[in-house]
Amino acid sequence: MKEQEQQQTTAVPWHTMPLQAIEDTLHTEFASGLSFDESRKRLATYGANQLAEEKYDSIVTIFFRQFANPLIAILLISSVVLLVIQELSDAVIIMVVLTFNAIVGTIQEGRAQKTLAALKRFAVTNAIVLREGKERIIPDIDVVPGDILLIQEGSKIPADARVVEAYGLRIDEAALTGESGPIDKQTKTFKNVLLPIADRTNMLFKGTAVLSGNGIAVAVETGMRTEFGKISVAISKIESDMPLKRDIASLSKMILAAVGIISVTLFVAGILFGMGVLQMFIVIVSLAVSVIPEGLPIVLTLVLANGVWRMARRKALVKRLHAVEALGQTNVIAVDKTGTITKNEMVVRLVYTDSTSFAVTGDGYTPEGSILQSDATIQSDHYPSLVLFNRIGALSANAHIAYLESEKRWTMSGDPTEAAMVVFSSKCGDTKEALDEAYPRIGEIPFNASAKYHATLIAEKNGSTLAIAGAAEIIIAACKKIREGGKDVAFTKARREAFEKAYHDASRKGLRVIAVAFREFPAKKQHISLEDVSTLTLLGFYGIEDTIRSEVKQAVERVRHAGIRVVMITGDHKLTGEAIGRKAGIFQEGDEIITEEELKELTDEQLAGRLARVTVFARVSAEHKMKIVQAYKRRGEIIAMTGDGVNDAAALMAADLGIGMGKIGTDVAKEASDIILLDDNFSSIVSAIEEGRSIVRTIKRVILYLVSTSVGEVLTVSAAVLFGFPLPLLAAQIIWLNLVTDGFLDIALAMEPKPTDVLSRAFDRDGKGIYDRLMKQRTLVMALPMAIGSLGLFTAFFQDDLAKAQTLTLITLAFFQWFNALNCRSEDTSIARINPFSNPWLVAALSLVAVLQLLAVYSPLMQTLLHTVPLSLQEWGIAIAVASTIILAEELRKLLFPKKGQLTLWNHSSTSTL
Repeated sequence: MKEQEQQQTTAVPWHTMPLQAIEDTLHTEFASGLSFDESRKRLATYGANQLAEEKYDSIVTIFFRQFANPLIAILLISSVVLLVIQELSDAVIIMVVLTFNAIVGTIQEGRAQKTLAALKRFAVTNAIVLREGKERIIPDIDVVPGDILLIQEGSKIPADARVVEAYGLRIDEAALTGESGPIDKQTKTFKNVLLPIADRTNMLFKGTAVLSGNGIAVAVETGMRTEFGKISVAISKIESDMPLKRDIASLSKMILAAVGIISVTLFVAGILFGMGVLQMFIVIVSLAVSVIPEGLPIVLTLVLANGVWRMARRKALVKRLHAVEALGQTNVIAVDKTGTITKNEMVVRLVYTDSTSFAVTGDGYTPEGSILQSDATIQSDHYPSLVLFNRIGALSANAHIAYLESEKRWTMSGDPTEAAMVVFSSKCGDTKEALDEAYPRIGEIPFNASAKYHATLIAEKNGSTLAIAGAAEIIIAACKKIREGGKDVAFTKARREAFEKAYHDASRKGLRVIAVAFREFPAKKQHISLEDVSTLTLLGFYGIEDTIRSEVKQAVERVRHAGIRVVMITGDHKLTGEAIGRKAGIFQEGDEIITEEELKELTDEQLAGRLARVTVFARVSAEHKMKIVQAYKRRGEIIAMTGDGVNDAAALMAADLGIGMGKIGTDVAKEASDIILLDDNFSSIVSAIEEGRSIVRTIKRVILYLVSTSVGEVLTVSAAVLFGFPLPLLAAQIIWLNLVTDGFLDIALAMEPKPTDVLSRAFDRDGKGIYDRLMKQRTLVMALPMAIGSLGLFTAFFQDDLAKAQTLTLITLAFFQWFNALNCRSEDTSIARINPFSNPWLVAALSLVAVLQLLAVYSPLMQTLLHTVPLSLQEWGIAIAVASTIILAEELRKLLFPKKGQLTLWNHSSTSTL
């Protein structure tokens, strides 16, 4: 039967079938859904609800891709030419170096590939289904045909489904059909079997986004049998494009240009000085080898893969790697209050109705707690006004609560604020399910950010009732009456002022105020319209608490010390926003608050002018977040913006760094984000910024080391040619030098431990790419002593013994590079103040290259390959003494020209390594 059923679900035009026929065909029930046993059987039959897994490159493909770099191509061509002219030792050494780099690169890229694949586990989205009559939140990969789906605003459709009920349901299907506008969904059955997908308005399709409204649907196709599956569209993919790669590409082009110019210049100069063509070709090959940082691609892959994985472990999932760079430069963080500053566990703490305040106890979404009046526990059914208030409030909500047996806790689906109202209803003795059954819903006006209310039309015996809940000022403006003493009385100015005082007092305590009202219709209405939201009767308000996360205040203080401003954006009242801003340490005396009304009035220039003093934006809807983002960018700020709603997507994409909420965020907001906070915690943003800065600094450290040592080698060889000296280093020796230093020390520098004070340091860039002004200055400071010292020793020895002079130059340059690795550990802290054992990888690498260098000088085989001769102990001492000048030069720079805004050389409180 299962095989027949599977064939049916792959062939039936579901949009043409009556709902009852679909229910029968799929052997499901719209009212209760599938049983747990049946869902497990269907999952085994149909397989996971996912598209085909992305195929990863094989080890062989990855290996050969290491040679695709244009820098490596130059070395390959050079080695082939050397083979042709029978310079076998040089050619073999180049091949060994390239093969070694390719092996290391393959290992690291394979590791990065596995890392990014593992990160996808964090990006799983959920679906809400009915199982045995109860709402369950499950991973969307577990959805099976016949599952009853509860569709809510902001979610992504988990499977192809037929609409059973629709309440203002509008879907964005642009990713599938190309239709840019929202599609209104309904339950009508069509007759045309060949109806285009875009016109099947009674169908929902996997991967499309719910823009507004809600509804119920039955899953009919899953996995590769969905419309998306048929055309094999990858919905979610971690991207890899970023400015860092473009910076590296620019640096590579600069190096290639330098190689070309220097090679031509030296070739012409060499010929003019009487050197042979073959000899000058070998010189040029030597220079290419010395200049080209063949280890850079490997290190870049290693650093990024490790950094992204560390971020994921700290609850920040990087979707787009350009976010790494933006993290390092962010100087403004605009955060949503709900879920980021607070826990997003809404709890009703106060109810005000009939001029009476009731306190409410309980935690989270557990439907247990007491209702108190004047500190005494009361029974809600003894207060008719409270009973009516509660029922109207609960009936206006779409959220549901459910007990997760596997986690032994209560959870909610839907809007957290509405979930708090539903929990309060249970504390009053009225479950949401019982109320919905007793008072069937006729229609609704879904909540949206501009209207700021949610209205439902419910059926009663003698008519119908409009239940509405929303922002206090919006509801108050629509009310003509207020319920007092069991009667509806005129909402006079005095009563309005008394009510406003009560809700302002609640706002000052940091409570979110949600007002509740209703309107009765004597006849049964068949639908609800915007015109019905008028002449309402006010019942009261909820005072809802969203507890501030305990770690937020300290995290805000940390980023403030890092030179990063934190501003809070909230849809709450101005007084509520101020109260919570103060508690979180965001709002301080002298700061300003801007409301949405002010945002509408301010020009872009006026807003940009006020931003320096603003720390809270109150009553702000998603549409105005874009204006805030653009104003900060107009000031030249690098802004990170958090968001969780469908309407936040534009602002998230416009911000330099879009941060989505992993728990409360809609799938649409997550897709628009560069980074997803898996725990919705503000401190995770701080951790991500810390990791981002560390990653960028690590990459810059490695680039500085590779470029400065390469420039030092080039200057040494170039000067010798221009002065008419013999070559101070042979091609094989330069290749060996790069293998035993760059090949190990650059990777070791990439493993440098993260600085403990990375957030307390300014992060300046001159806007000219990753290789900035300070790095260029440091390159010059490091390269000049290398060239002068190496060439000076060579000139002192080459007339007596050329082989010894070349060997001594090789050893001296090796020491220069080892010492330079120590220099590159910090841009401002003396190496005397850095724990030499804090990077065990560097200690191990230095030990290894020292042994290899001894072999290069004393091993008979290596003497033959590298044309080296033994050196005396005194000559080793001379090489070390000369090479130590690179440390003196860099230490002098740190002392005299510390980086602006950074710690100075002798800051005794610093133990950082960068």
